[in-house]
Amino acid sequence: MQALKERLSEFLFPTESDTWLSILRVGLGFQITLYSLSLRNDWNYLFAGAGSGLVNRDLTEALLSVESRFVPRLGWLATLGAQVGLREETVLSFLWICLLAAGCGLLAGLFCRTSVILAWFLHLCAAKSGGFVSYGVDNFMTIGLFYLMLSPLPDRYALDRQLRKSQPEDSPLLGFWRRVLQLHLCIIYFFSGLTKCLGSGWWDGSNMWRALIRPPFSVIDPEMLVRWKYLFPVAGVFICLLEIGYPLFIWSDKTRKIWLTCICAMHAGIGFMMGMYLFALIMIILNLAAYGPGLVGNSAKQLFVRRQAAHA
Repeated sequence: MQALKERLSEFLFPTESDTWLSILRVGLGFQITLYSLSLRNDWNYLFAGAGSGLVNRDLTEALLSVESRFVPRLGWLATLGAQVGLREETVLSFLWICLLAAGCGLLAGLFCRTSVILAWFLHLCAAKSGGFVSYGVDNFMTIGLFYLMLSPLPDRYALDRQLRKSQPEDSPLLGFWRRVLQLHLCIIYFFSGLTKCLGSGWWDGSNMWRALIRPPFSVIDPEMLVRWKYLFPVAGVFICLLEIGYPLFIWSDKTRKIWLTCICAMHAGIGFMMGMYLFALIMIILNLAAYGPGLVGNSAKQLFVRRQAAHA
């Protein structure tokens, strides 16, 4: 029993450097910055209240209140601004500036803890208040920001650390939060792949066809897609096997690099073929942070050992 506890402790709290944390911080800072800039012209239009927005935010938040009254939303901040005499448009513009500043702060590693808490809260408010126009990218951004918020910041490459001129301290939570992120991704990919396998649409390629021709994701010329129609079943089966095999092959040192490369290539393909650039970026960031660190170092170390053995 004691041996089992020790093995579980070693698994959940491995000794880790903060390289993965640097990747996650910089990647999410870049993601939040791009997200904010992409909504620069439409921010007020998307999240305005009754009568002036694309979708009535009051309606979205009313439906959200049915689920829970404690989920953060932009309406809270708009009401707070109204109490001090600020117009809703002014409040929304200020919140956009704050979100952009939080993304830039994460990117530079300046005021890391404050920046990530602000980014997580404001993005969650925007995602929940704009529920009719949000999609998978918002969920994964929230996940990434949540783990970063709880992790031991700042990392050694952050400006905060450089300004303090102090040596980074090894924290057991570095390994713990990376492990949780790894397990979370395994669960996500396994059940995503399992869901795809249960239907016929991914086996015969029809789901891929429908995804690529549906506006606004119809980036590729339909005539070109017709020429590639024989590849859709092959690509569909490959994606199913790639996702359902993720929890098994991503852990092995022998197959991790192959699986990580294929997963990142799959998301890059989704980004370019469907115009879902932010979704592709956040998935690549999460995968690289969870499983990327150590791959190059381990490969170089193994190559050195093999060369030494050959010379001996």
